[in-house]
Amino acid sequence: MPTITPPAPRCPATRRRRARATTAALAAGASLLLPLATAAPALATPPSPASSPAATPPAGQQDGHDATGDGKGRPPRRPPAKMSTLGGALLGRPGVQVRTEPGAPPLPRDLSGDSWLIADAESGDILAANNAHWELPPASTLKMLFADTVLPKLPKNQQHRVAAAELEGMGEGSSAVGIKEGSSYSVHDMWLGVFLRSGNDAVHVLSAMNGGIAKTVRDMQAHADDLQASDTHVVTPDGYDADGQVSSAYDLTLFARSGLQKADFREYCSTAHAQFPDEEKPGKPRGSFPISNTNRLLTGQGVPAYKGMAGVKNGSTTNAGNTFTGVAQHDGRKLLVTVMNPSIKEPNQVYRESAALLDWGFEVGSHFKPVGVLVPPKSTAGGKGRGGASSGSSAQSAASVGGGGGDDGMWTAVGLTAGALLVLGAAGYVVNRRHPLPERVRRTAKEGPKDPPVA
Repeated sequence: MPTITPPAPRCPATRRRRARATTAALAAGASLLLPLATAAPALATPPSPASSPAATPPAGQQDGHDATGDGKGRPPRRPPAKMSTLGGALLGRPGVQVRTEPGAPPLPRDLSGDSWLIADAESGDILAANNAHWELPPASTLKMLFADTVLPKLPKNQQHRVAAAELEGMGEGSSAVGIKEGSSYSVHDMWLGVFLRSGNDAVHVLSAMNGGIAKTVRDMQAHADDLQASDTHVVTPDGYDADGQVSSAYDLTLFARSGLQKADFREYCSTAHAQFPDEEKPGKPRGSFPISNTNRLLTGQGVPAYKGMAGVKNGSTTNAGNTFTGVAQHDGRKLLVTVMNPSIKEPNQVYRESAALLDWGFEVGSHFKPVGVLVPPKSTAGGKGRGGASSGSSAQSAASVGGGGGDDGMWTAVGLTAGALLVLGAAGYVVNRRHPLPERVRRTAKEGPKDPPVA
């Protein structure tokens, strides 16, 4: 039986490292190109077994939600008693799932996310999870699926002049990067608008270039199905609240993992600051304005920049609350974390909980047994149909390092030199483990506009 561990106080080593990982990490971002040297963590006394937390409504969540939602796109108050077991039987249980061994630190306290998950990005092993398959509104983290689906179809240097119709249909209060009707933009610039400013205007224009909103939604759903993201139902390409639009911490982590195989995806999600083209005006030279990534663990805006952070995507809407999926590397180990809708309604709470989980994941080292794995896509060797995959062996789970047929194989969260290929898993899924981050992540341009209000 698994050891189900309630949150406990963070160990001193965590506090020491978090204190060191201040915004100076961004100013000294060139160090991201080097192997990260972090102090060996002091491991806390292993927690004693405890029962799973009761599936009760988290404090501070909106009133009026019932166990099946309220018909307005808002999530239910409680996770289902049974959820998908894709990736492992423990992932279908409500509450915290973790199996630590002697010498492991306890999970951090004050983890209030409705759902969260932390996983090893290369092996696919899930270190710990809470309601991993709970279907919840994803907000702009769904843009990871949008990018992973559409990005390979459009040449980055292609120029496109924006028509008025392409900017229609955006939800009220949508976040936008500032695309103007009648002006031309490169695909590269628009992807920066998607990732840095969560620009729904950029999403709508790129969707139009892909054949329209309806086709893009169908393409995204088909790609989600191939990735075995069975908790995801796509209604909008931008993640704006819509009835029936849901995903899960498990699925969002699959999207990030698949997207991070693609060099362009890695570039965009790791860019901290960039310049975006101004509106074109006849007879006047075209200028630009600064934009900054709304991933605060990358930029250090409002919270300390997280050492080794290299993306991926944040989001916020009325129904979803705050959501975040991030990736970081310490000493060659790469972890993915997803947190959905913290019930503690403090500014930047989703980032604090994500950082705390990453701290714990790096400290726990090998002192854990996986509670599940990230499954491979159906289209890769060894992939199974929806619902057909289970936890499997470590070798089989390693086959899921990639996803969706990335153009470069596996990513590396912080830079190493271009290097050797490694065959991972019984299925023989070949991935490239060594890719440097682009120079953009180390820019220290002036701070851009404040976070957009919604996805």
